[in-house]
Amino acid sequence: MTIEKWQEIVGNIKDNFQVEESGKEHFEDEGGTDVEYIVFNGPLGRMRLEFVSKPVILDKKTKYSNRIGSETVIDYIYSSDEKSHKLKVYKWDQALNDWIKMEAKF
Repeated sequence: MTIEKWQEIVGNIKDNFQVEESGKEHFEDEGGTDVEYIVFNGPLGRMRLEFVSKPVILDKKTKYSNRIGSETVIDYIYSSDEKSHKLKVYKWDQALNDWIKMEAKF
């Protein structure tokens, strides 16, 4: 998924459906994750699309000790300029009163 394709999808949704909510969130965990979302009423009911952008993992360093009872710590090194993008789709479930992730099946 590219940023241009996401903007095209959001434009189509705003033109064809009633938008309830939209916005952006930023999380500092995992190197700084950005989530842009839109909630709308579509043909399948209430839907939520999320466009998740997070830095690419360049390296993973594991720190450990061979002593009994010691813990293992994993440090990730994130890219400062490269991002990976993912689209997540959720459908509102009235019975559970929560969002259910929809899977793409081919």
